[in-house]
Amino acid sequence: MHLYHPLCRYSCANPEHRLTLQADHSPPTAVQKIAAPRCVIVIDDALPPGRACNAAAVIALTIGERHPYLVGAPLIDAQDVHHPGLIPVGISVLKASVAQLSKLRADALEKEFDIVGFPVQGQQTKDYTAFRDAVRAVDTHELAYVGVGIVGENKAVRKLVSDFELMQ
Repeated sequence: MHLYHPLCRYSCANPEHRLTLQADHSPPTAVQKIAAPRCVIVIDDALPPGRACNAAAVIALTIGERHPYLVGAPLIDAQDVHHPGLIPVGISVLKASVAQLSKLRADALEKEFDIVGFPVQGQQTKDYTAFRDAVRAVDTHELAYVGVGIVGENKAVRKLVSDFELMQ
């Protein structure tokens, strides 16, 4: 039996990684809070600016859903109007080649960081069902990514991405 595992990001047969699905059979979404978190998004450096922004936004939205504790307290302006809180630890957006993204994802999984991968198929259609079907047709180790989000302990994540440059 294969069950969703938050560290593997796919249906997993490893008995150590088995989780109980929620009552509606959806995979669990929130993950364990990290004491000193670091959040980075690494994007394919060959993407045009619009697609790069799209990839970063999609990944950031999923990170926020998976790690709600990363969202800061509401901002309150001088007129006492409340604005949604933003991430107080920041999110570095870095760049890498497609090959580097696949290796980075594998390395981050090995270190048990939380990973949000955005497969290339996601920018080939606007139909989420078609996107899911396209991903299902590719072996896990053959997937290519337009971006990878990583959340983990601050120093360990910094070390993992230290060779990547900021996206300009």
